[in-house]
Amino acid sequence: MEKRIYLNDHWRFCETFREEMLKKEFDASQLEEVRLPHTCKEVPYHYFDEHIYQMVSGYVRTIEAKEEWRGKEILLTIDGAAHYSEVFLNGEKVGEHHCGYTAFTIRLTEKLLYGQKNTLVVKVDSRENLNIPPFGYVIDYMTYGGIYRDVYLDIKNESYLSDVFVKPEVFLTKEKKAATAKARLASEISLNQMKPQLYARQSLRKRGLLVLEQQGEKEPFQLLGEAELCEGGNELSFELDEVELWSTDVPVLYELKTELLEDGTVIDEKVVRFGFRKAEFRTDGFYLNGEKFKIRGLNRHQSYPYVGYAMPESMQKWDADLLKRELGLNAVRTSHYPQSHYFLNRCDEIGLLVFTEIPGWQHIGDAAWKDQAVENVKDMVLQYRNHTSIILWGVRINESQDDDDFYKRTNEMAHRLDDTRPTGGVRAHKKSSLLEDVYTYNDFVHAGNNMGCEPKKNVTSDMSKPYLISEYNGHMYPTKTFDWEEHRVEHAMRHANVLNAVMGETDIAGSFGWCMFDYNTHKDFGSGDRICYHGVMDMFRNPKLAAIIYQCQQEKESVLELSSTMDIGEHPGCNRGSTYIFTNADSVRMYKNDRFIKEYTKEHSPYPNLLHGPILIDDFIGNAIEEGEKFTKKQAETVKKIMNATARYGLSNLPKSIYLMGLHLILRYHMKPTEAVVLYNKYIGDWGGTSTTYRFEAIKDGKVVKTIVKEPMTSLQIVAETDHQFLKEKTSYDVAAVRIKAVDENQNLLSFFEEPVCFKTEGPIELIGPSVTTLRGGMGGTYVKTTGESGKARLFIKNEQAEELVIEFNCECN
Repeated sequence: MEKRIYLNDHWRFCETFREEMLKKEFDASQLEEVRLPHTCKEVPYHYFDEHIYQMVSGYVRTIEAKEEWRGKEILLTIDGAAHYSEVFLNGEKVGEHHCGYTAFTIRLTEKLLYGQKNTLVVKVDSRENLNIPPFGYVIDYMTYGGIYRDVYLDIKNESYLSDVFVKPEVFLTKEKKAATAKARLASEISLNQMKPQLYARQSLRKRGLLVLEQQGEKEPFQLLGEAELCEGGNELSFELDEVELWSTDVPVLYELKTELLEDGTVIDEKVVRFGFRKAEFRTDGFYLNGEKFKIRGLNRHQSYPYVGYAMPESMQKWDADLLKRELGLNAVRTSHYPQSHYFLNRCDEIGLLVFTEIPGWQHIGDAAWKDQAVENVKDMVLQYRNHTSIILWGVRINESQDDDDFYKRTNEMAHRLDDTRPTGGVRAHKKSSLLEDVYTYNDFVHAGNNMGCEPKKNVTSDMSKPYLISEYNGHMYPTKTFDWEEHRVEHAMRHANVLNAVMGETDIAGSFGWCMFDYNTHKDFGSGDRICYHGVMDMFRNPKLAAIIYQCQQEKESVLELSSTMDIGEHPGCNRGSTYIFTNADSVRMYKNDRFIKEYTKEHSPYPNLLHGPILIDDFIGNAIEEGEKFTKKQAETVKKIMNATARYGLSNLPKSIYLMGLHLILRYHMKPTEAVVLYNKYIGDWGGTSTTYRFEAIKDGKVVKTIVKEPMTSLQIVAETDHQFLKEKTSYDVAAVRIKAVDENQNLLSFFEEPVCFKTEGPIELIGPSVTTLRGGMGGTYVKTTGESGKARLFIKNEQAEELVIEFNCECN
């Protein structure tokens, strides 16, 4: 039976690989001890030269090969090392890999010294002049370096299961939104060697309970050699009268266990977790389990502050949770490369659809470069095809030009290895050559005051094939957490505009916004400080205002936010401009100095295609003028309209219709222009006037579910939340993310608080990154990681203007 041993601890690391590291007498104890995942160079938050991580580094580890391993098959797997790796065992080169984003496995069986200590050395080249994807020209993201994913040994019997590809097929009825269906479950089973009299036994479980068991003992397998693995293998299949369907709302997962038997003895087994679902891209859109379904997602890089790609299981899963549960999305594109299986596993578990693609960014290289890209398609599909969440393979280099010969090869490879999923290819140009099944296009047409997206007919070269928007916004309107209010509002509204437009196009399958969070980038891009501020979150995953647009499109968590702090001095001429309510509630009641002004519902939103669109506040007065002045009802209504318009547009930018209303008041009621100033200061408030308190109440099912109060702050607090406080080491160290905000007494974000906070740890945790950081836009963060010991730990967060904050953790190590 298979035994897996993780090798994530006890590595020695050197930033400069030296040939002497391969010699038997080399003393690795002089090198830095590190744990995996590991980055070859921690980087500052911003303003650094990306060449600091571009190096040829070395990792050294001892493997004690037990005597009982003799006669077994010993396989070493490195899940991810950026970007070109050479592996040496006892000074002898045993393998290499030419991609930083896919796993590779090396057979060590004949090379190990059994009953002895063996020296494993991994040489990792993270320079960006390599002739492999995505390198060759400029890249709009940093690529980092090091062994940044897991490393493990599999100890197997002489014969073992190389792969089991599970291919569920669902037979839907005409019933709408069925939760169950008939199904056929087929699986392609591949073995490592030719050997007669081997049989398979399969069992299917759901929530731990046995559903079905089947044994293929009628005749032996026709075995395939390892070299033919990509051609598929032996197939077992069986029919199921009823299965629960996997969906984004109810992601039901099954487990198929395949056992390899020889003479009645189980010699290997492989368990694959999957769901039964039918995902189809059709001419008029995307369908999930027979129902038309609009894809609403964001793009995600796999990077983090300071450590780049090197984050363990908990952080990978947290990103998936943020996308689904905090941002309210139903899909993600893993731009621009395959990402961690921990992330994909979580997408399977929570029902988050995935579009994943091969590494690359605009540039297509020479023949050798293209050969490696085709190999990357092969690795991607073979390694990820059992993830139910994946609905589309990206087989073009992101935003590259047409190259039919090249892309025929990538498409053929994907279809040969997986005939259950379509292919797509991300373009930034219209009417291009379409070899894939889905035309995927980066639509950046929206500029704030024009159409939200192009209609399908303007873009695709084949109207009969499906169409999907793979990016929008992003570089069109970079936005920092510390930008002025109107800029942050414009950013949010642009996301609302595109979402609304896409929802209104019946033949667009959906869209992926650019992007989930800000990310470090090369000198050629971004804001000059090595950051692209394209995210709806900052790098610590703190939400910007634009994130609220997505949060409002789900129903599970109550959302209420305002686009403004209601501080008039933040706006030119003290005119607050357009102020929006963001909510998913049934209605929102607005109060000014405890006086009821108006109740808004989603019918007030100018975004008809969104489930819950932004709502423009058009009244700051209510019935106060009618009650407080001796005006006729019609006169009071006209004055109210003029006052509200002046609050929004300012006196010099009023629409012509408002000037006509003012003229009517002068002629009809003999009102004087000077009266307007008095009335404005009395009912709207202006510079020099008494500050106002606003209260907004979100109503759901007749109950107040959330309240916002906007008034001048009198006290400052530093608040923090962590994704989890019970840190458990499994195969490696664990990491907790800590998001930090400066807020007032009403928990409103203090957007211009940019003071330092200091961190100190106590117990078996340590910081990732610096011990002092500055909040940006009132927000920031840090990470803590376990140190290999169990016990209680604490993180202290200190700012001179606020009380010290303490977060407690419990650490458990094996």
